[in-house]
Amino acid sequence: MTSATVTSKGQITIPARIRDAMHVSAGDRVEFVEVEPGRYEFIAATRSITALKGMFGPASKTVSIEDMNAAIAARGASAR
Repeated sequence: MTSATVTSKGQITIPARIRDAMHVSAGDRVEFVEVEPGRYEFIAATRSITALKGMFGPASKTVSIEDMNAAIAARGASAR
């Protein structure tokens, strides 16, 4: 098991072996996701948005840009 120490400023250094395995380098974003109370997963948030394409399968129906804009405008108007 690999461990790290928390500094007085609340910072940790991610061990090189972990950074290499997760393809994380200086300036990359990471996320901490609570999977159950008191237990978190450390996730590299380095993928591009295009990597999410197809995540939910094919669309059940297509929506035009005009329809999207109309829905946004209607929602915005109802929020006032």
